[in-house]
Amino acid sequence: MRAIAKVTSPVPLRYVLFLVVLGMLAAALTTGPMLSPGPAESAFPGANGKIAFRSFRDGNSEIYVMNADGSAQTNLSNNPAEDLYPAWSPDGSKIAFSSDRDGDYEIYVMNADGTGQTQITNNTAYDADPAWSPDGSKIAFNRQVLTVWPYGADIYVMNADGSAETSVTNNGLSGVWNGDVDWSPDGSKIAFLRMVSLGDWEVYVMNPDGSGQTNLTNNPGALEGLPTWSPDGSKIAYGGRGGVTNPEIFVMNADGGDKVRITYTADGVSDCDPAWSPDGSKIAFATDQDAPGVGGTEIYVMNANGSSPTRMTSNSTTDDQASWGPLPTLPPTSTATPTPTPTRTPTPTLLPQHGVGGTVKLPPAAIAAEAGTAAEHSGWATATWAALAGGVAAAAIGVGGWYARRRWLR
Repeated sequence: MRAIAKVTSPVPLRYVLFLVVLGMLAAALTTGPMLSPGPAESAFPGANGKIAFRSFRDGNSEIYVMNADGSAQTNLSNNPAEDLYPAWSPDGSKIAFSSDRDGDYEIYVMNADGTGQTQITNNTAYDADPAWSPDGSKIAFNRQVLTVWPYGADIYVMNADGSAETSVTNNGLSGVWNGDVDWSPDGSKIAFLRMVSLGDWEVYVMNPDGSGQTNLTNNPGALEGLPTWSPDGSKIAYGGRGGVTNPEIFVMNADGGDKVRITYTADGVSDCDPAWSPDGSKIAFATDQDAPGVGGTEIYVMNANGSSPTRMTSNSTTDDQASWGPLPTLPPTSTATPTPTPTRTPTPTLLPQHGVGGTVKLPPAAIAAEAGTAAEHSGWATATWAALAGGVAAAAIGVGGWYARRRWLR
């Protein structure tokens, strides 16, 4: 379950709430909003890019990113407020997150390098759990509408700029908790956690307009939640109580069938926050196996079947809420249009213009006719000289015509 309380300590009480009903009962005795686990977000299909996550290493909750091998861990949010619940956009260019920097939790969006941090919700409620639609046009999120026990919350959908907010569950005011939002890669479904009753948390799916709400886990008392879609949309990874008190990571088909446990840790160790890699081969998750019960969690990456878990972070405080982004979509490379070779306009042959005293431009086809006209005007010559002149003229015209044709056709 995801509640939206201001976190002032790195101790992951969200895991306690996720695991045991006692945590919920303790929360019921408080007067503030309930603290809950923050699910990792699904990966949209693509090549594996950076992993965004929440970290307390700077003394407060900040949004970090790192390479897929755990290197180059960088603080993106850099704000004294509490920043949490990162979610990559489908093209890898932006990260949505929640922050209380204006006094209560709102949804923000920033560029992948941390610049351009922009608030897109503005109300007195608690907004968290942003999840992008696969086309990047919308964001689903969780709004806590009942701030006293049992802390009801609804799921909303809005445009990516924060406009046109619409509640799609509409039962939060009656004390039902809806959270842990995740949008399927094909855009047809939203997976979420619903607190059906005290001690009964289930994974549901619904259409983006809120219709067709269906319980997929149907396992009363198991405290199951934190759903995240596989990049091909065929599977959902989620957290569930696999031992006496501790949660494990499970995978099921998109219709709720074939549930398989993929982590096996000792009782008292928490494995939570599954997040698929964009290529579907890996799952990132948070675990406190290095210091069980102490309070700190680390980000690990394992194969999608649960094998070969590898530690990515190493801190004495909490690192969790992983979201695995795709490599950013680069703009298409512009290909220069080749400049066509200009067609050379041939220079026509210049021949005498009879009776005018100048020259006229004639194409090759007119050269023979011009030669005939010249022959007519040479009638004053004697036959001998005419024959001789005709032979010379014919030879000259032949050479001139060849030259003219070469020029014209070049």
